Amino acid sequence: MEAICQRCHESLRESDRYCPACGLPQLTYIAAEAPLVPLDADGRAQEPGSGSAGYAAVPAAIAQMGGLSSGIVWRPALQTALIMAIPAGVLCEGFTPIAFLWMIAAAAWAVALYARRSSSGKLSAGAGARIGLVTGLIASWLAVAINGVGLWVLRFPMGQGKQMDSTFAAELENSLQVSQKMQASMGMANAQTVEASQMYRNWMLSINGRAGYVLTGLVMGVVILILFAMLGGAVGARMFTPPRRRSV
Repeated sequence: MEAICQRCHESLRESDRYCPACGLPQLTYIAAEAPLVPLDADGRAQEPGSGSAGYAAVPAAIAQMGGLSSGIVWRPALQTALIMAIPAGVLCEGFTPIAFLWMIAAAAWAVALYARRSSSGKLSAGAGARIGLVTGLIASWLAVAINGVGLWVLRFPMGQGKQMDSTFAAELENSLQVSQKMQASMGMANAQTVEASQMYRNWMLSINGRAGYVLTGLVMGVVILILFAMLGGAVGARMFTPPRRRSV
């Protein structure tokens, strides 16, 4: 079939990339090169995957390796992260050491559940860490919300504000006494350190000081929970996701 220009319908040669009459670029089709086929010692084509060359086995191996770093399907990933983050957030609201272990277990379970639901097979540690990151973000901020609501209920509806303030002041006084004893044993006790301790005491007992102390503790707890969640996700990807099946 004769090739013609799409604009002026001038006849074209097979090698023309532009119309010689009007200069319009032409759409061309280039056939894909035939795949390399390894030859044996007699010059005959080998069966796919046979011999030391095994060119036909390379694409399959690359495809399987690519499965380890393939993108995450985020709809089921978010669903599984939310399912595990809600109980984890409730259990982690105290930001205790046991809460960090709960966070590792929840993130690992979320990754394993995602792998089963999406049939994605073996996940890389990075993909597991990303799912764990999402799980940790949801769980940590849920824990912060529960913690904040609990403090508000204790202070106002239950009327335990004075008791909470006295407990905080006693703990602060104990920590300052320990710090002063350490400074005295190191020969650092003087008028300036005493004055600095008094200024620190006054600031911590103020409203802004107590609020900053509580906020700093919550932020540190959130950061640690997220890090442990990423660790749990990576561990879950390594240990609890099924291996990818080889295609026959």
